Amino acid sequence: MVTKGDSRVTRVGRIIRKTSIDELPQLFNVLAGSLSLVGPRPHAVNAHTNNETWDDVVDGYFARHKVKPGVTGWAQINGWRGEVDTPEKIQKRVECDVYYIENWSILFDLKILFLTPLKLLNTENAY
Repeated sequence: MVTKGDSRVTRVGRIIRKTSIDELPQLFNVLAGSLSLVGPRPHAVNAHTNNETWDDVVDGYFARHKVKPGVTGWAQINGWRGEVDTPEKIQKRVECDVYYIENWSILFDLKILFLTPLKLLNTENAY
């Protein structure tokens, strides 16, 4: 996991992350059908913060696994992108994911797709 100020990140790597160019290969997964353009971001199995797995930290965490994960999502649009180093951050992400699942529509997806490039201009949590 990369953290803010991580000495392992090169200048080129920092540019790649800040511009989210590293996400472009995910489009192959979209074409293959294993990933959607919009949906909850995929998380690692047994992902954890402060030695607690996210399903222990957040009630309803597994609800987000009932839909196909996406390259972008409502959580990213609302600023919950990047490092998950506190229980609050994963709680906010999951709240956004559940909101997306419960309120899904084609117009909602189009809104997220439209807003994604605009939100990528805020690189505060991309490192």
